[in-house]
Amino acid sequence: MLEKYFVRPETVDRIRSCWIADAIEQYVTWLSAQRYSQRTVLRRIPVTVAFGEFAKGHGAVAMRELPDHVESFAQAWAAGHGRARNKASSRKKITDSARNIIRQMLRQAIPGYVGRGRPHLPDNPFERQAPRFFQYLTEEKGLRAASIHHYQFYLRQFAAHIERVGVRDVAHLTPLILSGFTADYGPRVAWSTLRNACGTLRVFLRYLHREGVIAKDLSSLVEFPQHFRDSGIPRSISWEQVEQVLAGIDRRSISGKRDFVMLAMLATYGLRACEVAALKLDDIDWRNDRIKIRERKAGNTTAYPLATAVGAALIDYIKNARPTTTDRHVFFRTVAPFEPIGSAAITCRAAFFIRKAGIKVPRPGSHTLRHSCVQRLVDANFSLKYIGDYVGHRNPSSTQIYAKVAVERLRTVALGDGEEVL
Repeated sequence: MLEKYFVRPETVDRIRSCWIADAIEQYVTWLSAQRYSQRTVLRRIPVTVAFGEFAKGHGAVAMRELPDHVESFAQAWAAGHGRARNKASSRKKITDSARNIIRQMLRQAIPGYVGRGRPHLPDNPFERQAPRFFQYLTEEKGLRAASIHHYQFYLRQFAAHIERVGVRDVAHLTPLILSGFTADYGPRVAWSTLRNACGTLRVFLRYLHREGVIAKDLSSLVEFPQHFRDSGIPRSISWEQVEQVLAGIDRRSISGKRDFVMLAMLATYGLRACEVAALKLDDIDWRNDRIKIRERKAGNTTAYPLATAVGAALIDYIKNARPTTTDRHVFFRTVAPFEPIGSAAITCRAAFFIRKAGIKVPRPGSHTLRHSCVQRLVDANFSLKYIGDYVGHRNPSSTQIYAKVAVERLRTVALGDGEEVL
């Protein structure tokens, strides 16, 4: 495999003379399988060879000893190659790059090696007092994995709060501690986030009381934040602006072909980013011009007619831009490793092109295009029941917010004297 990247035989011989040559060749094979570019491979191999010599010079004689030298090598590599860069951020980037390359190699060479990576947060921060809580959520409440993930996040926030106030055991919780959590957490997050955190905490407290961990049910003491129904305004943009966003995507590139399809689906069908990310080839019925969205937030499946423009762009992406892979997901990263794209990346791409088009909107992202789809249906006088079913709203109140304002007419009023509209 080394001969594929290095033309000179002496270069290949020098690499194979390294005492960790087998690990390096295994790493090169993995990089090739993941379709990393030749330039990337050529840049990474010298780092792995230097690491082998560094570890040997510091007493390493076996593969299992290599992880002990990763951090010191990364610092030494940055010191030797980053002297011309005075900024601390530049030196840190060199250090991180060297560290990540070596860890990636060791994951291929040492079974079970993971590396330090980011600090691992416990799935259940209250494992000692409530070890079966998430089992209860899955088996008794029937929650899906995505909902369980949100419970974990909010319970970590609560666990961090009670630790800061010096409480080690949930049996010692008091109304003052619970109100202190909402008072501390509320100003830092949106209203909906605080509401979800309070709902999670209520469920957790009821479970603790049922299991006898706490003597009294404290769930009623957790008050939901005050909020007026339909007080917000949809984050929609006009359909002309949606077309402006789509027109700003350069469809000649691989990423442009992919981004155009993803954003067109968000705007045409009012999909969520996670629904676009989860789309698979099996969900597209080419014979009947249908596209199926499975396991939506409301737990249902929706079938849509495949719009002509979306279908043509989808064919262009699959034929000319989608990487060759056995994975059935439709949308993938455009750089190695070629993995299915995530919902966060789709949101970022949508926000990027909205900003690129010069459109000012609060919190631009994938939901901006979803809101625009709903608002367009409202302006076309479709019923709220039809619109809610079309975009997969679980609760009719989610759709009602769009009925209270005529966004385009209000824009006209704001931009002029508004006499014709009024």
